[in-house]
Amino acid sequence: MRVSQVAVAAGALVAPALAWNQDVHQQIAYAAEEFLTPLTRVIIKQLLEPQYQGSLGRIGGWADDYRKTPEGAYTETWHYIDSSDDPPAYCNVYANRDNTLKGSIVSALTNQTQILKSCIREAKAGKIRHGENSTCANAVKFIAHFHGDVTQPLHASGAAAGGNFFPVNFAGVTTNLHAIWDGAIIYQLAGVTSFKNNTLQPYFKDIVSRIRQDDFFIPTADWVSCTDPGRPTGCALLWARETNDWTCDYVYSQLFNNTDVATSGYAEGAYPIVEIQVAKAALRMATWFNKLVDGLYKEREVVLRLNPSWVGGPSGGA
Repeated sequence: MRVSQVAVAAGALVAPALAWNQDVHQQIAYAAEEFLTPLTRVIIKQLLEPQYQGSLGRIGGWADDYRKTPEGAYTETWHYIDSSDDPPAYCNVYANRDNTLKGSIVSALTNQTQILKSCIREAKAGKIRHGENSTCANAVKFIAHFHGDVTQPLHASGAAAGGNFFPVNFAGVTTNLHAIWDGAIIYQLAGVTSFKNNTLQPYFKDIVSRIRQDDFFIPTADWVSCTDPGRPTGCALLWARETNDWTCDYVYSQLFNNTDVATSGYAEGAYPIVEIQVAKAALRMATWFNKLVDGLYKEREVVLRLNPSWVGGPSGGA
């Protein structure tokens, strides 16, 4: 990527960091569409409002917009889980320690999955045809989005508020660690300043091709070893823990020393991590929707009691 491109991409980093950038979320969801079965495509189109034309890519970033509205403010904590660990010394996620009373990405994925199960039955019965049920439409949008969020390393870490209060320098811009993982690193890797979002873009087309070829340093079969909608809490917690591991293994493991992380080797070292995380998000999302629509699950999960939490946790022992 040219220095000028890095600088332009870095210019977007002065805004508060929230999640994978919206265009990245949309591209992950467009990539997931490539793995949907024909029946799943039909059901998703029935559940979503007509303006989205049955496209996951078109709704991939919706949940971030929604939480910024007065009616959606209650979903703020659904996008992450603030683990009470201490990277890079030790990393872990525990649901009944780290979940808040308002919810987390683990509980949100669980709840929205349960909602969607009944919605799919209604769509198959012809009771929902054109997104008439907003709760069902939103469940599709939330699940698509949260599959992206749970793979972003700083959405499964409570240190420095998920890196938002950890200052770094990227291409001459003072920003924070969360922001560069949201977009700057993947933009530099892809050689873009942002992704167009009317269709799947070349970088993510290559991600799709590599998923099909099983061309990553961890086999794709391992990514979907837990994709059973009958165990949504267990799977969401496993994904969060896998993502959290990166905060010890790489995200916080470097000595920053006020260096420019765009050129110091830090961003380049993160490339394989970013690639596999967005690829995991796309394949898991598609697999989750396919299994929900096909009914390939059993209601067999032992539901974890997420509260009371420990007294030092985000719920204060409530």
